[in-house]
Parts: sequence; structure tokens; C-alpha cells
Amino acid sequence: QVQLAESGGGLVQAGGSLRLSCAASGRTFSSYAMGWFRQAPGKERELVVAISWSGTATYYADAVKDRFTISRDNAKNTVYLQMNSLKPEDTAVYYCAAGSGRWPPRPRDFGSWGQGTQVTVSS
Repeated sequence: QVQLAESGGGLVQAGGSLRLSCAASGRTFSSYAMGWFRQAPGKERELVVAISWSGTATYYADAVKDRFTISRDNAKNTVYLQMNSLKPEDTAVYYCAAGSGRWPPRPRDFGSWGQGTQVTVSS
């Protein structure tokens, strides 16, 4: 099992930036893909970005391409989500999740979750 803890959420104006961090402990961090999901009120949780265990491959949902960047530091057991040019529709609870060694990942491959961090973008 892996334990995940997110940080870095908050309130930002449209056009602003936030950086989320997710610290992992437990399983060997460098052996599995990591992802960020988000869930807005009244909507299903969706996979936003993902990164392979090595960091050499990434996935971005169309809604966040060219605005969000996922990265990981395996030496620090941490994955990051840099969010730029934020829009009100990015408002959601963001969850860090640990997947498997499979790439590209499927949402159902992610079995360990953080507690979530709120991101609110005001217009």
C-alpha cells in the first residue's frame, strides 16, 4: 500500500497559477505511475494528468493541455502539478493517486488516493 498526502490547493483568480504537491510513502515510489484526478461539484471524478514511473511519459486531458504540467521527483517520493492560466472551470477537489506499472494508465489502474485538496478559481 502507498499513503499519499496532497498540499498546495487554495483560492486563486482566473489566469493565476497554483502548484500542487503529493508526498508518497509506503510502496517503492519509482515503480508506479502517478496521476492527478479532480472532481467538481455534481460531476464525476476525472483523470486530469498522469506520469509514468520513470517520468518519461505523460498524459494530459484535453481540457488542461498546455496549461498544466505534471512532474515527479523519485528521490523525494513526490509528484507535482503546476497549474497555469487557471480558469473557473478548473475549480474542483484535486486528488493525487498511485497507479501501477502499466502505461498508458486507465483510471481503474489507480488504487491509492490522497485525501484531496480544494482548488477554487474565481472569475
